[in-house]
Order: sequence, then structure tokens, then C-alpha cells
Amino acid sequence: MHAAQLTRYGDKDAIQFTTNAPTPELKAGQVLVKVEAASVNAIDWKIREGMMQQMAQLTFPATMGGDLAGTIVKVGEGVEAFAVGQEVYGQTNPFSGHGSFAEFTPIAAANIASKPQGVDFIQAASLPLTAVSAYQALVETLELRDGQKILIHGGAGGVGSFAIQLAKHLGTYVATTAAAEDIGFVKELGADEAIDYTSQKFEELLESYDAVFDTVGGEAYDKSFPVLKKGGRIVSMAGGANQALMEQYGVTGNAQFTGVTTERLQKVAELVEQGALRPAVDTIFPLEQAAEAVEYVKAGHHRGKVVIKTTE
Repeated sequence: MHAAQLTRYGDKDAIQFTTNAPTPELKAGQVLVKVEAASVNAIDWKIREGMMQQMAQLTFPATMGGDLAGTIVKVGEGVEAFAVGQEVYGQTNPFSGHGSFAEFTPIAAANIASKPQGVDFIQAASLPLTAVSAYQALVETLELRDGQKILIHGGAGGVGSFAIQLAKHLGTYVATTAAAEDIGFVKELGADEAIDYTSQKFEELLESYDAVFDTVGGEAYDKSFPVLKKGGRIVSMAGGANQALMEQYGVTGNAQFTGVTTERLQKVAELVEQGALRPAVDTIFPLEQAAEAVEYVKAGHHRGKVVIKTTE
């Protein structure tokens, strides 16, 4: 089996392409998917560099990757909602050592859904973690409503690009931060106001916002509190909730750990099929260049998602 495997913790060279990885065995509650495409997330380079060892220690060589789209070729014990031949998308466990940067991967049935109609495997693979993250934050946690205002940090990134589209679908006014070269891109996605974080200070330009969705962390998170109105809400994917700042500004906050579930994937699929969410794919790499794909994502200059095509 062809696969991109992590051979040690380290830099780009730690990821090696192989043509003789063993096809993984299925466990109860899983399906085996023939992977057509997989997308790269920030967690992939963090795993590569050993930054996530406190969450799980890998046994090398470990096949990398989480997000995927493909076709079910085998169904494990106890799985009734999915069948062989069904086209699906979702996220496998990136810490399992049997990730999605491979021809075949096992994935829990609880973490997949039918592939959205009207998009190809490349586009579908770009959706799971990023689109679900946006949905979980904006719909479930922030409970955004028509007429509200939201600031989205990192609007040109994978999560941010979906968050802008979803926020506009919900009827909100959207401000976002982005690099100068990405201002046009985020406006095309629907942003009402785009702030160049390299030359402008968003905290001096915005006020009385109902919500902030932070995908950047650091100073961007801390400086977001004055932007919020009393009773506003902030969700961050890049750090813990700062209780002191919440009390100081009279707002509530959450640190989000995204859960890619069948139910959330189904909601995202509905939004895609309605035209409310449009996958934004920056670059497509072949599986043999998975190491380059992960390095490209780490550099942080991509617009939307980076996808690995696992089949010819």
C-alpha cells in the first residue's frame, strides 16, 4: 500500500513516501476507506515535530493524516449505517498511526458521513476538520443570529475561509483579519470588512461586536476582548479561555476542541449542497509529495485548504 509515513519526530525529511505499507486491519465500529483525497491541517505538522506527544505517542513508522474523502471497501463489525461502495468523507484519528495519507485507511463510522453531492473528492476532503470547526463554533457555541456582528481572525485560512461563508449565510456582518495579499480573497468569500493585520490594528477599528472567532491566538486573542460588547462571546481554537479578561470585559469565552462527528458532517454537507459553503482549495499535491504539502501548510501562506490526491 502506498502511504506517507512519519519515521521519526522532526522536520520535512521525517515524512517518507513508501509503496509497501501494510493495509490496516479493521476494528469493530470501523469501515475501511479507499482514500481518493486527504487534506492537510496544522495539527499534521505539529504531530510531525513532536509537539503533540502529550496527547499520544506514535509508534514509527506511522501513517499520517486525518481528513479524507473516498469510498468504503469494507465494513467492520457493528457498523449498520454505511455500506460497501458508499462515497464518504470525514476524519480518521491522526494519532492512530493509520492516517489518511494512504491508499486505504480505517475510520470510525462515528466520524464519517456521505460525501456531499455536487463536489468532487478533492473538494470533499477539504471540508471535515475546517468546516466542522466553523460550524461548531458559529452555530453551536456562539449561536450567531441574523443581524449580529462577528470578527473572524485568520479569514484566509482553512477554518477562517469556511467561517466567513457560514457567518454570511447566518445573516451576520463579518469583519476579518488577513494579510494584505489575501484581502481580495476574503472579500470574495463574503467578508464585509477586511483588516490587514500587518498594517492595521483591528482593536482600534472595531467595537460593539457580538462575537469573535479566533483561529490565530496570541496577541490577536487578547486584543479581541475590547472589540466585544458587554455580554459578547469569544471562541478560540488557538489557546485556552482567559478567565481574567472575560471578567474584565464582561464577556464569555470558550476554547474549542473540534469534534468531527457524523451529525456535524451531515450539517456541513447540507450547507455545501445548498451552496452556502464553497470549498476553497489552494493547492493539490500527489501522495508522493505529502512531506512538501505538510511543509507548505506550516509556512502559512495558503488560501483555503491544501489537499493530497492519493490516487492517480
